Amino acid sequence: MTDVVLYSLIAGTFVGLAAGYIGSLMVLKRMALVGDALSHVALPGLALGILFHFNPFLGAFAFLFVAAVATWYLEQTTKLSVESIVGVLFVLALAIGILLTPEPDLLEALFGDVTTVTLEYAFAAVAVSVPVVLVTRLIYTQVVLSLVSDELARSTGIRVSLVNFLYLLLVAVVVAAGLQIVGTLLVGALVIVPAAAMKNVSSNLSRYAMLSGVAGVVSVVSGILISTAFVVPAGPLVVVVGFVVFLAATLAHRLVGYLREPPGTVRAPSSKGG
Repeated sequence: MTDVVLYSLIAGTFVGLAAGYIGSLMVLKRMALVGDALSHVALPGLALGILFHFNPFLGAFAFLFVAAVATWYLEQTTKLSVESIVGVLFVLALAIGILLTPEPDLLEALFGDVTTVTLEYAFAAVAVSVPVVLVTRLIYTQVVLSLVSDELARSTGIRVSLVNFLYLLLVAVVVAAGLQIVGTLLVGALVIVPAAAMKNVSSNLSRYAMLSGVAGVVSVVSGILISTAFVVPAGPLVVVVGFVVFLAATLAHRLVGYLREPPGTVRAPSSKGG
């Protein structure tokens, strides 16, 4: 195993864990498409980094941070939904990014390239992913409670607006961390697919968040190993493996349900009463 593959696996393990973990909240909030759209906002930042010879991922994070702040602010001050706001930012950023990105670098920016992963990137991915998981765990219950009722959440002392801003910021950080592995077009899937896969097979929120993180790790690590073995891009393979996990989890859930209660089963009438 080469150093680059090792660095990619280290980075991928932690980014996959963080993406799956925070993705479970995104699926619960029915914001799956928001995560995908937000990832494209990074493209102009990557382009500026390439053009002006500074770290493209710093530019990507800067654009993602601004997008998260703008989304939160517009949600608070207008009647627009988060989906609408991010949708507008998405198409604008994607158009600008494609216009600015030099053609030789466009493919890597869109789909990532694990062959360029360095030790510094691996350390950065770990340093970013661990706090994301810890902070997400701290606000998890608060976000879920705000989903049930904003009024109820506020009555318990939860600052819903601040929690939502922190949540969007965490998503932006995870997306930025995964760009080099999966690319701007596919990193949204890294947040969405593992969490969607585990939704029907989890008995409670804690288990759901944990399994989503594990599914994220499996998707990224498997995608990187397969790409190394067959010398094909890792980004698309990560998404394909994630879909396989989703399909397997869905079929397993249906099978378990069938075994517990086959179609046509007639429940016995209750014996309660006289």
